[in-house]
Amino acid sequence: MTSRPITGTTLLDVNGLQKIYQSGGRSVEAVRDLTFGVGTGELVCIVGPSGSGKTTLLKCIAGLMGATSGEVVLEGDRVTGPPAGMAVVFQEYGRSLFPWMTVRQNVELPLKEKRIRKPERQRLVREALDAVGLGHVGDSHPWQLSGGMQQRVAIARAVAYEPQILLMDEPFAAVDAQTRADLEDLVLTLWKRLGVTILFVTHDIDESVYLGQRVIVLSSSPTVVMAEVAVDLPGERDQLTTRSEPRFAELRSHIYTLIQQAKEGRRPDATA
Repeated sequence: MTSRPITGTTLLDVNGLQKIYQSGGRSVEAVRDLTFGVGTGELVCIVGPSGSGKTTLLKCIAGLMGATSGEVVLEGDRVTGPPAGMAVVFQEYGRSLFPWMTVRQNVELPLKEKRIRKPERQRLVREALDAVGLGHVGDSHPWQLSGGMQQRVAIARAVAYEPQILLMDEPFAAVDAQTRADLEDLVLTLWKRLGVTILFVTHDIDESVYLGQRVIVLSSSPTVVMAEVAVDLPGERDQLTTRSEPRFAELRSHIYTLIQQAKEGRRPDATA
C-alpha cells in the first residue's frame, strides 16, 4: 500500500526502501518495501509493533544508515548522508546533550557547525529557548534540569537549526504521563507556529492519533506499510476535549486492531 501526503507538495519521498542486516552469518530482512510520502507542512505519525523497524526507517531517512535498496528523496534530492535541511530528536535525549555545556551552548552547537554568524546564532538560540518555555535556564547545565526540561532543550536545538523537516524518534517514551502530555502540546504549538514538517515515530497509539494528520501503520518485520489512517479530528486539539471525542476512540480502536493484525503476521492485502 502506497501512502501519499494530504497536502499538495511532497517534501519527503520514501520509495521501495529495503534494509537487510547481516547477523550471525545470515541475512536478516528488517525492512522489505516501504513507500510513502510526507507533504510540506504535514505532521505524520508512524506506529507499528515492537521490532517493526521504526527506528531503522528513521535512521535511513536521516541518512545515518544506508538502505539495501530503494531510496529516500528530500525535496527532489536523494538522501545519501545527513541532509542539511533535516533535524532529528531522539528518544535518549540525555545522551544527545553535552553535560559540560550550558543549555544555551548545547542549543548553539549545531549552529556553529552550520557556520552561522554569532549575532544570528544568539538570536536563534534565544527564540528557540523562548519557544519551548526555557528562556530562563540558558545558563544552567542539562544535569540540573528535569527529564522533561532536558527533552525541551533537545527540541529547542532542533528548532533553532530551522529545518525543513523534523524527525522525532519516540521522543517522549522516557518521561512521565503528565510531562508527555505537555510535550505533545508543545510539538503541536511549534508545528503550527513554525510551519515545519514533522515525521513522528511513536509506539503510543493514543499519541499518534492526538498529534497526527495521518498515521502510517507498519506491519511486523520484514516491514511494509500495513495501512494509512487519515486523522479527521479538528485541527485545534487539547488533551481533555480531543481525547474524549467519540471519533478519537474510533480511530484509536482502528489503529489498535491494525497493529494486532500486524503482530499476528497479517499483511496489507489481508486486512479489511
